[in-house]
Amino acid sequence: MLVAVVLLGELVTWSCQRATVPAAGAAQGPPAVAAKAAPAAPPAKAVGDSSRVVVQVTEDGFVPSRIAAKVGQPITLVITRKTDRTCAREILFKGQPGKTDLPLDKEVEATFTPQASGEVPFGCAMGMMIGGSLEVR
Repeated sequence: MLVAVVLLGELVTWSCQRATVPAAGAAQGPPAVAAKAAPAAPPAKAVGDSSRVVVQVTEDGFVPSRIAAKVGQPITLVITRKTDRTCAREILFKGQPGKTDLPLDKEVEATFTPQASGEVPFGCAMGMMIGGSLEVR
């Protein structure tokens, strides 16, 4: 969902994650996708039990956003949604039917078993805030 309003003469747009205000004199038109300022962090590694990773949903999305996983081995994300200011009220994994609800401030487990190596995106059910990926080896 994208919402646009004129506020004090400036076009303000909101997406699922955060608001942006174009610079003064910027060309009006569809908002451009912002480039990432920093290179992506390496995939998070599970602590202790390698099949469980603690994840938080914040205003920045799913943290950590990249998680190491192994082909054929189930991985459980132990997720706590810490904000009500995103659309990430549920999580789904690409290629897996169904979704898991993420109630505010409650720990929820979502398990996925990767069947092939590569990247498996996961994120909100609206598809607007794809939160990250499992980096499957």
